[in-house]
Amino acid sequence: MSVATLENDVQDRTSRRAGRRPRDASRSRLWIWLFLTPTVVLYGLYTVYPIAASYWYSFLRWDGFGADKSWIGLQNYRDVLADPLFWNSFKITVLFMVVTVPLQVVATLLVAIVLNSPKMPFSTLFRTALFLPMVTTTAIVGVVMQFVFDPASGPVNLLLTRLGLVSEGVNFLGDSSTALWTVGGVYVWKWFGITLVYWLAALQTIPNEVYEAARIDGAGPWKLMRHVTMPLLRPFLVIITLLSLEATLKVFDLMLTMTGGGPFYATEVVEIYIYRWAFAATVPQLGYASAAAVVFGLFVCLVGLFQLLGIRAVRQSRGTA
Repeated sequence: MSVATLENDVQDRTSRRAGRRPRDASRSRLWIWLFLTPTVVLYGLYTVYPIAASYWYSFLRWDGFGADKSWIGLQNYRDVLADPLFWNSFKITVLFMVVTVPLQVVATLLVAIVLNSPKMPFSTLFRTALFLPMVTTTAIVGVVMQFVFDPASGPVNLLLTRLGLVSEGVNFLGDSSTALWTVGGVYVWKWFGITLVYWLAALQTIPNEVYEAARIDGAGPWKLMRHVTMPLLRPFLVIITLLSLEATLKVFDLMLTMTGGGPFYATEVVEIYIYRWAFAATVPQLGYASAAAVVFGLFVCLVGLFQLLGIRAVRQSRGTA
């Protein structure tokens, strides 16, 4: 066989393969969209459509059940922004965020440092025990915690009474001065495991050689923490803090099952405020609740923007942007 014949044969095979590639790529794209179709449809029906509908309903006076709807423009937004109970719920939401996030981030960091030590016995058992509350349904946790903090027969009050710390049961969830902080403590305990996993993953990115070199230079545990661990964890601190901030905005199920927003609106976060006007009011006002949801959604978008800026700053500091 001559060289020219071989060249022609190679060119024919190449052209045939090139002709098949566009068809193969089209088939692959078709199968990709076919498998994505259920997800796209469900996401559109249960996420995109409700968000778009909320914007439309916010311009209407409508109870959500009857056929009578009237266009009132921005009146719902004016009423929401003029309602002191809305700003009270907004303040409680921000206060809950400001208190629980630092507590959760710092506590999980300290525990993660202890559990990440190779000298720590039964570290796997402790990690599993701390992670277990996270896999439990939040609503179930809230219902169970009502019994745990019951002022008459709850185990917490029984323990405090037997230890002589209190003379009678404390109504942790029924007192406006303690209800929010009780829910905050349960929230930190509930989501302790996932933040702990974040920190453990971050700690495992630090090479052991760095610690060994610092120990050779005479660094003790405190200097290792201050000059090695914390500087290398600073990018992860930004990301984990922002993720924790965003997570505190989704405390509806725990707050509703534990306190229902009471007592006297002391634990009514914005989500419960919206729920109360949309479903729990004597005369529901879906248009008004939608306007409150849009305002709160803008706040959530602002938090998300800070998250994106924070992640971008971390990437730039590490030279990956």
